[in-house]
Amino acid sequence: MILVTGGTGFIGRTLVRQLVTMGTPVRTLLRPSTKSPALPVGVPVEVAVCSLLDERGLRAAMKGVDVVFHLASAERSSTGADLARVDVEGTQMVAQAAAQAGIRRIFFLSHIGADRASAYPVLRAKALAEAAIQRSGVPYTIFRSGPVFGEGDALFSGLVRLMRMLPFVFLMPGEGKNLVQPIWVEDLAACLLLSLENDFHQNQTHAIGGAEYLSLREVIKIIEQATGMRRIPVEVFPATVRAIALWYEQMFHRFPLSVFWLDYLAADRTCPVDTIPRMFGLLPARLGPQSQYLKFVAHPNKQRNQQ
Repeated sequence: MILVTGGTGFIGRTLVRQLVTMGTPVRTLLRPSTKSPALPVGVPVEVAVCSLLDERGLRAAMKGVDVVFHLASAERSSTGADLARVDVEGTQMVAQAAAQAGIRRIFFLSHIGADRASAYPVLRAKALAEAAIQRSGVPYTIFRSGPVFGEGDALFSGLVRLMRMLPFVFLMPGEGKNLVQPIWVEDLAACLLLSLENDFHQNQTHAIGGAEYLSLREVIKIIEQATGMRRIPVEVFPATVRAIALWYEQMFHRFPLSVFWLDYLAADRTCPVDTIPRMFGLLPARLGPQSQYLKFVAHPNKQRNQQ
């Protein structure tokens, strides 16, 4: 039995589906909520309703479990995220419960650039969470991932929504030359599953990304080609873009792109492009050929009409 935290999230749904397709029994952790959970449609999974900070609930959720994939995070909530409570304390509780339950292995999804000394809240929180897992005594595998793309993603769909909000121009943070290394969600889930079957990855921290380095300017060009939208890039100080995002969230409660992703774009976030082929024997997908899902983010009425 495998327990997945964050199993209703963008990456979690893909991982759960792939696990079930393999014939693996899966249990997913759901936090108590009045909203209906976004469980993978047509995928049979067990459910444990429990907060990450509920010690007794976590122990019960891990009964009969061999492996934990810990994907839960508050980062998509942007300025409303309680990273200290969810990402740091929550991971500490999960790691502690895993040690008490005799879990054989715990997998954790972090970010390229995670650093306890980082000035950026998400990268600092991820590094603290990594340390909690490493101290737990449970065999672990940590993946520091590049930005993940696919239907329902945060960064690339968020950029599309930002372009929809501002016609004619795109406020480019800085020169738009900083590099990211997008990884397709299906490739990321495949790497997680392949590492499950290989003890070589035990007690290892891997940085993984896709097959190419892309600047933000190149990402915007790919989005324009996929969606048909055209915007004139206007260079703005990154701090100004961040201030605009914070003001918008205070006024309207939801900016199209999380301020945490604006932080992520403030520096190069890459690893060797041959990492996935070398370690897992996979040829990662590129953003451009897989970017057609973005046109439905840009034109949601078209998606509804086609359904």
